[in-house]
Amino acid sequence: MRSQCLSVILLLAISCLLHADQVTLKNGDHLTGTIVKSDGKVLTLKTDALGSVDIQMDAIQSFSTDKPVYVQNSADKKTYSGAVTTQDDSVVVQSQPPVTVAKSNIAALRSPDEQAAFDKLQHPGLLQGWTGGANFGFALTAGNSETENLALAVNAARTGLNDKLSIYTNSVYATNNAAGASPSTTANVIQGGIRYDHNLTPRVFAFVGADFMADQLQSLNIRGVFGGGLGYHLIKTANTQFDLLAGANFTHENYDNFVNGIHMGTYSNNFAAGTFGEELTRSVTKNTVVTEKGYIFPDFNDFSQYRATFNLGTVTKISKWFGWQNSFGDIYVTNPPVGKKTNDVLLSTGINISFSH
Repeated sequence: MRSQCLSVILLLAISCLLHADQVTLKNGDHLTGTIVKSDGKVLTLKTDALGSVDIQMDAIQSFSTDKPVYVQNSADKKTYSGAVTTQDDSVVVQSQPPVTVAKSNIAALRSPDEQAAFDKLQHPGLLQGWTGGANFGFALTAGNSETENLALAVNAARTGLNDKLSIYTNSVYATNNAAGASPSTTANVIQGGIRYDHNLTPRVFAFVGADFMADQLQSLNIRGVFGGGLGYHLIKTANTQFDLLAGANFTHENYDNFVNGIHMGTYSNNFAAGTFGEELTRSVTKNTVVTEKGYIFPDFNDFSQYRATFNLGTVTKISKWFGWQNSFGDIYVTNPPVGKKTNDVLLSTGINISFSH
């Protein structure tokens, strides 16, 4: 009876091994489980005993799957499906017909579930695939000084296989409530915008967008900038992206007109302008991302007149959804209303709450 039980256990163990993915390491160790994914450098194996295990591809002697997986070949930019086995420095995909892919050309390897999730991310619905964060900052003083400062910002982006839709808005509002303070509102700036990018090649993309701004202390009721152009990914790696952009825009500005403190109505500026800028996103550590943008908008009717913007920000993740943010912005115009300054500087710091959908 005991021998029969041992035989059954042995047969079950052999059956499990026959119906499991196999990984053999260069040190001779053997692992079984389900291969989940690989980016060509690290392979993730889901095991019953150890859970998910990340294994460096350089440490693997051979591996195989008993069920079809998806192998993305960087050499021909194609994805093949089938059970895989290793053969020297290559992987043989049992597709129809079988395909051999060099290990160095494996851009990705995915299980069926991972491939389905990947495909969904490449072609998200309009309300799917959004990632971003909301920033909040507030300061209050009372006693000898009575001030309130509020900074709010939201940034979100939806990235598809060949395009990207991004939106943003931020505002800074501050008051001085001390008796006799003039002006009592010391800052009231609102900015927002939307941009759509579409890749024409892996490096070149076209963009269209609209940006809006209102600044009470500069007497700016609204500035609308509508434009588009071409961009180039000068650097595009896992940790760094640096883009150059050039195009044209139509700018509409509406200001309040004050003479000796008396409101005399409004006036508007409408002009065509250029758009020249650069954008940088850099992961400086595992948890900290730095973003920087610099733009200049020369007036095509008078090149001595222009507007320039500069933005610098950092976000440091403390947890999966919570972090700390800092942002600095400078907006320069050569022709502000009479009595107004050419520069507006915005500085804020506070918490960041990340989200994804």
